[in-house]
Amino acid sequence: GTVRNPDSEKSVGPLQKIAAAAPLGTLKLFKADLLDEGSFDEAMAGCEVVMHTASPFVVRGFKDPQEALIKPAVEGTRNVLEAANRTASVKRVVLTSSVAAVFGDNADLRKNPRGVFNEEDWNFSSSLQHQPYSYSKFLAEKEAWKIHDAQSRWHLVTINPSMVGGPALTKYSHSTSIDTLRSLGNGRLWPGVPQMRLGWVDVRDVARAHVAAAFRADAEGRHIISNGEPTMLEVATILKKHFGKRYKFPFFELPKVIVKWFGRLMDASAKPRFIEQNVGHPLKFDNSRSKQRLGLQYHPLEQTFVDHFQQLIDDGLIR
Repeated sequence: GTVRNPDSEKSVGPLQKIAAAAPLGTLKLFKADLLDEGSFDEAMAGCEVVMHTASPFVVRGFKDPQEALIKPAVEGTRNVLEAANRTASVKRVVLTSSVAAVFGDNADLRKNPRGVFNEEDWNFSSSLQHQPYSYSKFLAEKEAWKIHDAQSRWHLVTINPSMVGGPALTKYSHSTSIDTLRSLGNGRLWPGVPQMRLGWVDVRDVARAHVAAAFRADAEGRHIISNGEPTMLEVATILKKHFGKRYKFPFFELPKVIVKWFGRLMDASAKPRFIEQNVGHPLKFDNSRSKQRLGLQYHPLEQTFVDHFQQLIDDGLIR
């Protein structure tokens, strides 16, 4: 595997712990950086399968989306795949993309003739100004397919997960999914939440999807990895059922007009266009390809949310 700093205990400690407990195989870490051209060559030498999983997942807190999101996503993908082009042993590349490359806003579903997003769909509604994270995932995957189509030695398989929940390897994470569950339990979104649906999937299913994509002979193309699109209130209701009255879970949905009025006070990234295009709109993904081609059997989302929230408690990330 590759890490930016092999000497960082915070980064590599959880990986070393897993490697020590694994009955088979070994873990060797190489220093590499997405924006450092050629830094992946040593790690890739002799490999038949490459998994490119690293890309920024931040939707707020940045000043320049081009530098914070677009550049590392696109140039990082290009550097990894050009290294694959230089490595004669590589036969398959698994790319961690996102459903953000499939769609930009929930309202996009209105234009979809099937009434459900599948692997044929692409995100043409995001831009540098609107949903720049989603735009970065779209551009990165498009770049991957462009590089793939220009050669004939290695195959490309993409994993397109929705919001990933479930137990993490480390508490040192700044992921949006962790922030979402924390906000549902720490009172930040109390007493009401927007009527908004998000796609969710268990991290353990995402991991299995990557392994299947790497080693199943019939795995090819894109794969939406998602197991449901609950509203924020439905997620909060599940958490309240299991964790009781100790935490201030929201208990009703805010009218859209209220979300528009106070959205920026609740979340500086909640711009009017985002609210208009996502709050109150349906959302649906077709995950049948992941079941058929990758053999996935999904964890129930209730288990995902409960396991995730319990870990937040155990790690002291929510009190």
